[in-house]
Amino acid sequence: MDTQSSNASTNLERWHQHLRGELPGGLDQLLHEDCVFYSPVVFTPQLGKQLTKLYLNAAGNTFSEGKAEERPGTPGSKFRYTREVVSGNDVVLEFETEMEGKYINGIDMMTFDEDGKITEFKVMVRPLQAVNMLHMKMKAMLESMQAAAQ
Repeated sequence: MDTQSSNASTNLERWHQHLRGELPGGLDQLLHEDCVFYSPVVFTPQLGKQLTKLYLNAAGNTFSEGKAEERPGTPGSKFRYTREVVSGNDVVLEFETEMEGKYINGIDMMTFDEDGKITEFKVMVRPLQAVNMLHMKMKAMLESMQAAAQ
């Protein structure tokens, strides 16, 4: 395994530690200050660490339907990664889950810099009915999170 793939594998393990709640500092330790987040339900890229954190936290809450014990990465979660591809500084994780009886399939694509920070995070989801449902649920979750922060 080359050094870049080794680094990407280490970075991927840190992502899994974060999902399990075992990474001290969580997303603050993983995300680059200038991280760019591409959402499957928002047209424009979301720029910066704070917006990326907001979207990733909202996604975690949405996929677990607000139940902490079912957050992605925990044993009670329906969300699971089914495939991992590591190439250089890039990682692609295919996931599956179910919400309200609907099957959701997607990928998380991450690019890491040399310091192990995520510089780009892109999420793609299928099928269309899942995208539409996630759009509504993510919108509601983001609004409730922003209201709670004020």
